[in-house]
Amino acid sequence: MAHNPTVMTDPLTNRGTAFTAEERAKLGLTGRLPARVETLDEQAARAYRQLSGFDRDLHKYVFLDQLHDRNEVLYYKVLTDHLTELLPIVYDPTVGEAIKQWSHDYRRSRALYLSIDHIDQIEASFKTLGLGPNDVDLIVVSDAEEILGIGDWGVNGTDISIGKLAVYTAAAGIDPARTIAVNLDCGTDNEALLNDPSYLGNRHARVRGKQYDDFIATYLKTASKLYPHALLHFEDFGPSNARRILVDNADTYRIFNDDMQGTGAIVMAAVISAMKAKGETFADQRLVVYGAGTAGTGMADQIHAGMVRAGLSEQDAKDRVWLIDINGLVTDDVTDLPDYQRIYARKASEVENWRRHDDKIGLLEVVTQTKPTILIGTSTDHGAFTQEIIEAMCKGVERPVVLPLSNPTEKIEAMPQDVIVWSKGKAMVAVGIPTDPFDYDGTTFTIGQGNNSLLYPGLGLGVIVSGATHVTDGMLLAAATAVAGQTDSSALGSALLPPVENLRASSATVAVAVAKQAEADGVATKRGGNWVQLVQDAMWQPIYQGSVA
Repeated sequence: MAHNPTVMTDPLTNRGTAFTAEERAKLGLTGRLPARVETLDEQAARAYRQLSGFDRDLHKYVFLDQLHDRNEVLYYKVLTDHLTELLPIVYDPTVGEAIKQWSHDYRRSRALYLSIDHIDQIEASFKTLGLGPNDVDLIVVSDAEEILGIGDWGVNGTDISIGKLAVYTAAAGIDPARTIAVNLDCGTDNEALLNDPSYLGNRHARVRGKQYDDFIATYLKTASKLYPHALLHFEDFGPSNARRILVDNADTYRIFNDDMQGTGAIVMAAVISAMKAKGETFADQRLVVYGAGTAGTGMADQIHAGMVRAGLSEQDAKDRVWLIDINGLVTDDVTDLPDYQRIYARKASEVENWRRHDDKIGLLEVVTQTKPTILIGTSTDHGAFTQEIIEAMCKGVERPVVLPLSNPTEKIEAMPQDVIVWSKGKAMVAVGIPTDPFDYDGTTFTIGQGNNSLLYPGLGLGVIVSGATHVTDGMLLAAATAVAGQTDSSALGSALLPPVENLRASSATVAVAVAKQAEADGVATKRGGNWVQLVQDAMWQPIYQGSVA
């Protein structure tokens, strides 16, 4: 490359003040930069000082977004050096605030926009990227119908895909030049957006039915044809579509849904940690899920698969799962049950003598009758896990596993401190919010957070390194087991899940486990051997490599 001043306008090649004197001369950058040549470390230190000068998280988000659009290596250097601190800035929860302002604050696009009004343009749109069949490892796509608990945000939800890819790169070293962020613009049912003159998406109600299904089918077919080695990650789809898309296409495409499979697997990791401490297996478990949407049911799916792997029959495993939604215990006499609930619906005759309140079989009655070993909350029903319910669990089992996973704090089913007190220290708890350690009865309790970033970046890296053609239940279980193996839950008060302080090492461990399992499951297309070294070799590092001149 020679005499190319546009190298400074491409974030993939721009080095700013780190261009050497020789590079500046050859690229035609003489006089375009201050005289001093800085190292990447010096640039990163300045950028972090600038970032630290902002008081509001949203302003930090905007600063990092602009840095991302200016210098990709520097952005990821700052992010990886301060990953624990900055994860909540570049993704949940700050990205939710940024999404609400996205059309108003529109700066520059890093994504591909596919419109349901122009399905015939999908392939042409991908081809504008100039990427060949061997150039893409990962595509994150969202139709933004159910964004992080804030609902339908249409094209504003684009930053969900971009943020997810940033975590993949920072946490697992997936090369950002080999990824694509995609927004599927299906319209929106958010009336505030439809009536906002600044809104940049399709200005009509969200399209559903056959046209939507055709859109998804064409996207999958085109993406897998153009980029046959890419993992197709689905994010924040609506509950009526997420599970159906996954179930209908998992055997055909290399597809992964983090809201269902990733969340289910991180819960599996917490359960595995608890089982190790208690000396139990999945075959010993009885599960109640309070909040039976796609996320909660996805968790049930993963635990059910664990039960089957532990030796139970499909039916016996289903008989150990009880789902509760807004209408109470899910039973087979309820009309219009969603597909994802139907397989776990209890026979109405089985529970005809159970106590009802307002014609519903509630959580307390289910806990009393079933004596669950595991109680999961994904309901956003704040305070639903009462003292009476926790005490009822403790009457049924010696050390219950209680996972109130809804977030933020105002939506959590019970605060972990309360669960520990009500259970007299017996409950094993993980939550969906960050929680400081606390003391009870002479023991310090550390509560692990069910953060998907502990799992999906390493899972994706393992799929890429192994060339897995599908994401199997075995690979999800291997990822969960690898996460659980990074913490010792045997001592009273120990966390069920590891912290996120060392995500790159954690992700590498998960990737190795996933690659090995892909090989064992017969879906790996790349030859194994030393998977540890292969994973290390595959991890992209935020450094300036070689000379651009």
